[in-house]
Amino acid sequence: MFRKLFGLKNKRHPETFIIVQLNDKMMPMDRGILYEEPLDAFLRSNNYGEITGGGTMQAETGEIQFCDIEILIYKGNDPKSVIAEIIDELEDIGSPKGSHVMVERTEESIAFGQKEGLAVYLDGDLPDSVYAEHDLGAVLTELSRLLGSDKEVQRYWQSENETAFYFYGQSFEAMKNAISTFIEEHPLCRNARIVQIA
Repeated sequence: MFRKLFGLKNKRHPETFIIVQLNDKMMPMDRGILYEEPLDAFLRSNNYGEITGGGTMQAETGEIQFCDIEILIYKGNDPKSVIAEIIDELEDIGSPKGSHVMVERTEESIAFGQKEGLAVYLDGDLPDSVYAEHDLGAVLTELSRLLGSDKEVQRYWQSENETAFYFYGQSFEAMKNAISTFIEEHPLCRNARIVQIA
């Protein structure tokens, strides 16, 4: 009888594979520290499941588009309730808007995320004298300070033609206003583009 009962429970809730797609432009190592390590500890401590992999999607230019975390939800757990708790954990960490969970078995997609994102794209074709006199690292440090994110993971990307810095916060407009004067005045920010990314 007990075997039948437990067998029914496991049949009702078989193991489930999900992919968490984070609308976050961060490097793989930082993804592991910020998202994967605390999430895996949460899953294992509750016997909900485990992280089985992860990845980073890049555009043809090499710019990061988003991050993936692959999760196995163990047999016997209710996938809907576990996914709801996973989303709560990720939103507590600070996942951006535009993120979603994809459930492999049902092909369901569940949107989540609360933070908005801002990217500053700096022109990489300014006169050589500008780069000789000013430091990109100092620009990132000051932008981070103005946005109150100087103690957070620094997100950036650089190509031959431009350098991008990425920031996440409660309001894109508030972040844009906080850095507008600096962007207008700093020589390295000439021709800069500000883009909402979440």
